[in-house]
Amino acid sequence: MYVGTLSFDLLLGDVRSLKEKRSVVRPIVAELIRKYAVSAAEVEHMDLHRRAVIGLAVVSGDTGHLTDVLDRCERLVAARPEVELLSVRRRLHGEDDE
Repeated sequence: MYVGTLSFDLLLGDVRSLKEKRSVVRPIVAELIRKYAVSAAEVEHMDLHRRAVIGLAVVSGDTGHLTDVLDRCERLVAARPEVELLSVRRRLHGEDDE
C-alpha cells in the first residue's frame, strides 16, 4: 500500500472576505474529490482571506497510478486562473517507511 499527499499553497486573486474565499476554494476541493476520488480539504490559513492551503491524500497499491493521480491533481490546481500556485509539497509513503 502506498499513500501520496499533496499540499498546495495558494494566493487568491481579488478576494476581499472569507465568504469570497470560500467561493473560490470550495469548488477546487470539490472538483479534486469528484474527478480523482481523493480526500481533500482546506488545511491552513482559514482566517486569511487571500491565502489558502489545500491538502489531499490518495491511497493506491501501485506507485505508477499514485504518481499519475498526483500529477493530474497538480495540473488541475495549477490551471485554475483565479489562484496563483505558490508552492506544491509532495510526499509518497510506502510499505518500507518506518
